[in-house]
Amino acid sequence: MATPGRLIDDDDGLRALLGRVRRIAVLGIKTESQRGQPAIDVPRYLERVGYDIVPVPVYYPEVEHILGQPVFRRLQDIPGNVDLVNVFRRPKDLAPHLDDILAKRPSAVWLQLGIRDDAFAAALVAQGIDVVQDRCILVDHRRLLAAG
Repeated sequence: MATPGRLIDDDDGLRALLGRVRRIAVLGIKTESQRGQPAIDVPRYLERVGYDIVPVPVYYPEVEHILGQPVFRRLQDIPGNVDLVNVFRRPKDLAPHLDDILAKRPSAVWLQLGIRDDAFAAALVAQGIDVVQDRCILVDHRRLLAAG
């Protein structure tokens, strides 16, 4: 059995998580043409501050690249490790992604602001994956790491 992950909601835990991840898969990313929406503006910010972004859109089947990076349709198809999966999906749409996330085995999953599903989070934590729920990674990064 995997060592359980943890739910992270304190500043020290968030700071440590943001400091240890480098490669972030963005599940539910939008395209550049949707500028002004968090699901493209947040990954663009993360890329700008030095994270490697791997786009995993749910829609836009014709799109092959987002932010200059090749698009993957499933997390498990991404070559190499993924440190964090940043999720832009409604709570009711999370469950179908659980098996794909577990197959990829990221160290953490970040559910963006407004996204919370305690059963989904518990399933990830039970498999050794840390989880952040209902927080904006851009806001927390700026507040905890970029403000200094």
